[in-house]
Amino acid sequence: MLIGEVARRSGVSARMLRHYESLGLVRPTGRTGSGYREYSGEDIRRIFHIESLRSLGLSLREVASALDDPGFAPTALVEDLIRGTRERIAAETALLTRLRRIGAAEPAGWEEVLQIVALLHALGSESAGRRQLAALSSVEEVPVPVEALVEAALGETDPHVAGALRWALARSGDDGSIALLAEGLGSPAAGVRERAVQAVAEITGDEATALLREALAHSDGTVRRHAALALGARGTPEAIPTLVDMVAEETNEVDAADVLTALAGRPEWADRIATGLVARLPRAAGDPSARRRLTQALADIPGDKASRALETLSHDEDRAVALTATYVLTLREARWRGTVRNPQGAQPQGAKAQCPGPHGTEPRSQEPQGP
Repeated sequence: MLIGEVARRSGVSARMLRHYESLGLVRPTGRTGSGYREYSGEDIRRIFHIESLRSLGLSLREVASALDDPGFAPTALVEDLIRGTRERIAAETALLTRLRRIGAAEPAGWEEVLQIVALLHALGSESAGRRQLAALSSVEEVPVPVEALVEAALGETDPHVAGALRWALARSGDDGSIALLAEGLGSPAAGVRERAVQAVAEITGDEATALLREALAHSDGTVRRHAALALGARGTPEAIPTLVDMVAEETNEVDAADVLTALAGRPEWADRIATGLVARLPRAAGDPSARRRLTQALADIPGDKASRALETLSHDEDRAVALTATYVLTLREARWRGTVRNPQGAQPQGAKAQCPGPHGTEPRSQEPQGP
């Protein structure tokens, strides 16, 4: 078969066939009487082998080794090809992502394009200071696409940079951040899930609150606790059971108790909180320290339900619990006398001084200062 026919049937140009011949990849086995190249069936099969190997990404030198070296190991070469292909895909994906983010920012001119590119580079810097500055600049200068901010926030381990990124996200005003952070809550990495819920906690609005409500049922306890603290601070009573558990389990118990105290400013929620704290006591039967924490938490919850629970606890078998409840009841009685029986605010003799509690709720007790 002459070279023109081979080119037509194989799809390989006559010029490329001559190039293959010059490299020794394939040589026509015959010549016509006129001196034209004539390819045999075996030559044509070799041409197809060459093209098949080239389609895998092999260079012509690698193709020659694959076809002619008896000791050629195809497994190693295929692994190299896989690794190289993955690297190219990763590089192309990164480029595509960067281009999409630049396009999403809708730059007005090349100057803004260059500023966005610089900020994106800075967000990926090895310097924590540069990353933090980029996060702060993303609000004050050319806005960075929200996808880039979310990606940076979910991957940031430096607490100062992470705080700046959450601040930037909260002020971006882009509703798309909630959907992206929701994906972060489903990450297999615990650190990513925690950073996602922390970011959601700093974003205001109904969408963020709804996502935090969903997070209360998350399988990750850390996510549930962050969501409960954020929802409690927003005045959402659904957080009460988780906050009560936090007090009992000694996980951010001080913050949880403060949030419960703030929520207890609403009478209908005060009884609900007192009920939750009391209901948690039997489950803490084998943990004296947990029962003391629950008793102390009741101290700042107003209402008869909390008072009755404290009265019962003042006779508890655990002396520390009983003493704590008795002391708290004494303070509550002194507080009642000072606010109801003594409307002018005169302090009863021997009573402990009072200082305002957190969030403007009922005061916490404080020992008198000096003789």
